Amino acid sequence: MKHDNDPKHTSKRAASWFQTNKIKVMEWPAQFPDLNPIEKLWGDIKNAVSEAKPRNAEELWKVIRSSWTGIPVYRCQKLVNSMQHRCEAVLKNSGYTTKY
Repeated sequence: MKHDNDPKHTSKRAASWFQTNKIKVMEWPAQFPDLNPIEKLWGDIKNAVSEAKPRNAEELWKVIRSSWTGIPVYRCQKLVNSMQHRCEAVLKNSGYTTKY
């Protein structure tokens, strides 16, 4: 299992569940967008919300759903395919952030 080690993902309850279910969790830096390509997709959704300027919760959810379902498969595939280069760039940069 890979998650970004954000505190809400590393609670005692979550850790216990992973251990009980024999799920090994990869070591991963918390909130490190270079190694979390989904952050690019969250950015796309945030931009869509900003542009739409929803006036209430219903409009907000409509924009979020529309943005999420509108993400093209090739966009996701491109992000997945970039992982090897992302990892290599982070290693080359001694673990620090990169152009990603």
